[in-house]
Amino acid sequence: MDVMQRIDDAVKNNAIVIFMKGTPQMPSCGFSSRASEALMNTGVEFAYVNVLQDPEIFENLPRYADWPTFPQIYINHELIGGCDITLEMFQNGQLKTACEAAAADKA
Repeated sequence: MDVMQRIDDAVKNNAIVIFMKGTPQMPSCGFSSRASEALMNTGVEFAYVNVLQDPEIFENLPRYADWPTFPQIYINHELIGGCDITLEMFQNGQLKTACEAAAADKA
């Protein structure tokens, strides 16, 4: 399967997905660690893709939504941004609200 299709499938088949370096339990960079921790603190389940385990996704994800850095967080099939935006949304309560709405839509 084409790498762009695999990325698209991950975005479209999950209410919430983070493309990150490492895993939520063992992140491999500070930005991925902080973003995944914010997602975990919402209490809503989310999917993740470890871009370090898939060089094709690591190389091509920046082209998918024209976002050059990792992590990338998608909620309801839309890129919300990276670490800074995710943390800002977490601090003002928008992340929990968006995650809960996405999970409810998926149910």
